[in-house]
Amino acid sequence: MKENPLQRFGQIVGGKKGRWAFLAIWFILLVVLTMTLPQINRIENYAGDELPANRMSMEANQLMKEQFSSDAGVPLLIVWYKESGLEIADITTIQAMYAKLEEVPLEGQSALPPFATLPPEALLGAVSENGRSLVTPVFFTTDTNTKSFKMSLEKIASYTEGNPYDKTLGDDGLIARFSGPVAISVDAASLFASADVKLMIATVILILVILLVIYRSPILAFIPIIVVGIAFLVISPLLGYMADNGWIHKDAQAVAIMIVLLFGAGTDYCLFLITKYRDKLLVESNKFIAIAEAVRDSAGAIFMSGFTVVIGLATLALADFGAFQRFAVPFSFGVLITMVAVLTLLPPLLSLLGRNAFFPFVPRTVDEEQRLAQKKGKTYKARSASHAKMRKVGTFVTRKPWLVVVTTSILLLVLAFTSTKIQYNYDLLSSFPEDIQSREGFALIEHNFTAGELAPVKVIVDTAGEPLNIKEQLSNLPYVAAVKEPRVGAQDANIILYEVDLNKNPYSNMAMADVEQMKKDIATFVNREFWIGGETSEQLDTKEVQWHDEKLIQPVMIVIIFAVLLIYLRAVITAVQLMVTVLVSFFAALGLGWLIIHYGLGHEAMASAIPLYSFVFIIALGNDYNIFMISDIWKNKHRGMSYKQAITEGVASTGAVITSAGLILAGTFAVLASLPIQLLVQFGIVTAVGVLLDTFIVRPLLVPALITLFGKWSYWPSRLWKNEVNND
Repeated sequence: MKENPLQRFGQIVGGKKGRWAFLAIWFILLVVLTMTLPQINRIENYAGDELPANRMSMEANQLMKEQFSSDAGVPLLIVWYKESGLEIADITTIQAMYAKLEEVPLEGQSALPPFATLPPEALLGAVSENGRSLVTPVFFTTDTNTKSFKMSLEKIASYTEGNPYDKTLGDDGLIARFSGPVAISVDAASLFASADVKLMIATVILILVILLVIYRSPILAFIPIIVVGIAFLVISPLLGYMADNGWIHKDAQAVAIMIVLLFGAGTDYCLFLITKYRDKLLVESNKFIAIAEAVRDSAGAIFMSGFTVVIGLATLALADFGAFQRFAVPFSFGVLITMVAVLTLLPPLLSLLGRNAFFPFVPRTVDEEQRLAQKKGKTYKARSASHAKMRKVGTFVTRKPWLVVVTTSILLLVLAFTSTKIQYNYDLLSSFPEDIQSREGFALIEHNFTAGELAPVKVIVDTAGEPLNIKEQLSNLPYVAAVKEPRVGAQDANIILYEVDLNKNPYSNMAMADVEQMKKDIATFVNREFWIGGETSEQLDTKEVQWHDEKLIQPVMIVIIFAVLLIYLRAVITAVQLMVTVLVSFFAALGLGWLIIHYGLGHEAMASAIPLYSFVFIIALGNDYNIFMISDIWKNKHRGMSYKQAITEGVASTGAVITSAGLILAGTFAVLASLPIQLLVQFGIVTAVGVLLDTFIVRPLLVPALITLFGKWSYWPSRLWKNEVNND
């Protein structure tokens, strides 16, 4: 009989000689890469544009840079506030700081309003109507990095008499806060600066605790951590090298999520192989044969599951939105290397440890248990049937499939319908803690200025050499509160800028709808080229680009994963079932996640990136568990079991390990909720909920019930179906 290639592979990686070779390879990789390449977390975080250059808001920004140099660059907004009202003495303090900036410019400083030379009374005229607040900008070049931004803020604080930035909002006297894009960039970097370390520590502790509770083996609990930890220490410098050479952009948010993904998914893959190894040790006394057979029975499913996740996450490279695109390589590359580590590093470790890996509950064959009992002078007790609880679940599902399908479908569909009620936001600042510098500055602006002054809409018109003034038409628009006097471009007198204040919060969804309407309205009285810029316009473009990315990536990912399932299973109906169930599971997770986020945590809206982020993870990882269970059902059919018995035994044999894996994966994503960043909190909750729904409802109940209902047609048109037809 021809030897199974996977078993041969298992004999090599877990053999007496091969194990040392593979351990040496990983050790050399670890040492060489760590010593020669930069770690990814040491690379400067990317602070570029999220939107394509051809979007209207980006084109408007470019025109602002070219034609209105006093507003050119990335703005730092300094928000000054005094409860009793700003006075001439406070204005003098502000002017002294700006005089220092003129004398000793900051690194990357591109433009500075002439506040130092203005009469104090003129600057006092720009104070808010209540007299309590003033906002002054400093502009930086677009290529200035976050590290330089942070140093600049420190210098500005040292240039300001009394350092009002350290005062709390309730203090007397002059108070100041940094806000705007520069401050947001610095605050985001500080929030993520230690996030990867905190996440790694929290994730490792969580995995250790869960593994100790489930398997009660201290050695076994550390094995997945060691394997995934070594994989991460290889992945990090390789990604660092890519980022250092400009092949990819380093995104701190992506790195933080990648750590959770690698430890969660990597531990799952380890558990699938470890469980197979343990089962083999119960019937095979030779540990080398046991590891070879364990690799044979699990490597195919691990590879297909990992490959599915890699392909699914790689589809993010198709995105136009920068943050989505930056996630593609770290996620897919990280999972690929982790999968390889599980298949080539874990078997050598298990081969070295043998049965001792499971101490104190060492798996032995019946003969070994009998000899041990005799040696200790005890009576041998026959072991109880394994997987008894999950076998009961499998039996129930195959006996009452319609009941299971109807009840689980109703639950999932009700939760999925809830996802239609979700409200989304599109600004990064809303994800920050309320007491962080940039958000406090924004709150001061919001409370002391009229709504539209927070972020004016920039309307730019090319007059093409003809006289044109649309201030009155803009002022008459129902959603406009005020329009400033037009400004003429420095390089081209045909380029005219109108700053428009909306009559509502410019960061709201209603304001985005107003800007969308503004495009149509301006087109009715301007028959020339025009652009609309500003933060509201950028948010609108963000919404449209993200929506486009979702409509592109989600179908592409579904088609690719469906194709992978079809190739692996060779069963059309079952492949369709798996895709439909995980899709319903995704929308159910989004709905249940919204209930937790909105009603449980009190968040008014969900970050706009959550649907696509959670989609790629839930769809890819959800199919992981289905692949492992279906693989066992298919193997049982090949061994000659009836289709109901094959399903029951498939649910039984994979139930405990998949439940454990699901708890670990959901727990690791839930760790994100410990971070002070609302977007990651929401992403962690939605993804964890999706994993739990897959683990406890879709995989053990809905999928096997559907396979039961379709009977032999579940295998069509594979060889299993042909065998069933021939046996009828």
